[in-house]
Amino acid sequence: MVLKALSIQQMNHEIIYFYGWWQLSVCLFAFIALLAIWWHIGKKQNDFGQVWLALSVLCWSISGAFEIYFIESNATSAFIINGWRSIWSLLNSLFILLSLPWFRYLPTPIGHIIKSKYWIYIVGIPFLFSLLPTLSRMISGTVISVINELDVYYAFFTLIFLGFVLWESFLKRRLKALAFLSFVCILVVLVAQIYKLSGNNINLTLFSAIFKTSLIMIFFALALSWVKELAENVIPNSSDLYLSFQKNKLSSGKTENLILLKGFPGSEKRKVKLSPVLFDLFTKFAERRLSNEDWLEIKPKNFSMPSKTFDIKDYNEVKRLLISLLDGVFGKDNWTTEHHLNPLKTTLFEMSEKRDRKIRLKIPKENISL
Repeated sequence: MVLKALSIQQMNHEIIYFYGWWQLSVCLFAFIALLAIWWHIGKKQNDFGQVWLALSVLCWSISGAFEIYFIESNATSAFIINGWRSIWSLLNSLFILLSLPWFRYLPTPIGHIIKSKYWIYIVGIPFLFSLLPTLSRMISGTVISVINELDVYYAFFTLIFLGFVLWESFLKRRLKALAFLSFVCILVVLVAQIYKLSGNNINLTLFSAIFKTSLIMIFFALALSWVKELAENVIPNSSDLYLSFQKNKLSSGKTENLILLKGFPGSEKRKVKLSPVLFDLFTKFAERRLSNEDWLEIKPKNFSMPSKTFDIKDYNEVKRLLISLLDGVFGKDNWTTEHHLNPLKTTLFEMSEKRDRKIRLKIPKENISL
């Protein structure tokens, strides 16, 4: 029986030793790869979300190095070992939470919370509340059952927010399969965290290897989807954009108003349906651009002289036109003001330098077909 117990203990040590080297090497490689993607692309976009995600993976790598050290150092107490595991787990969760405000697409119910200036306190205070008892446990060697495994509860908090954000990010990028895959991954991580409370180290090691591998793959899928979006959703320059205006008679007797846009990434033209009012407004812009007098005048606010007529009633008409074009090109709610609306406005229109409420189409005449 003694030999059997020693054999089982030796096997446990070998498994944890192997897991430590796996965690150190794989997570370190993933950290460098994620950071390299950010260095080449995210740095130019001034987007540091991927840096926080890379740092969260680095925490796993450092945790693996500690596992190797603890296995080779038999004198280390269990309180110290578990304490360091909890610390790196807490830091991993903290860095993931700090990355969320940098995500382009956030769920509506929690988006304002993540983007608020209080987010650092929302994630930082629970982190400190979990870290301090962990440090106390490592120093004193005593455990208070009520606050034991606080890193698990902090991980639950992290996974709830991360799951919603990943789901929203992949759906808005029209990657439904990855959205469902991220949902499954989050469930696996939740099961692993719940299983951590059972104290079964062998099965927990297996669960940890599975969920860490899955989560790293999701992070890479997220990074590649971001690169894909940057490549596909680039707003072209005015000189590279071509406009065609079409009215098609449907079998039902109704008229379909279409705008064909060529110049976006890909060989196919983007087809956008507009309402009659917006189509007439856009056509007016194009007709003026093709004529010698291409400026349209916008009605000033609180202007009451009935004898004076204006081409555009207010600025909101132009904004509604831009929103309809973006909904048709990228899909409703699949674009942002900063990365799509403002660049498209700059591409399509220009205001008079005299600031006399005049606006015109910026596209070259030869790029317009009526």
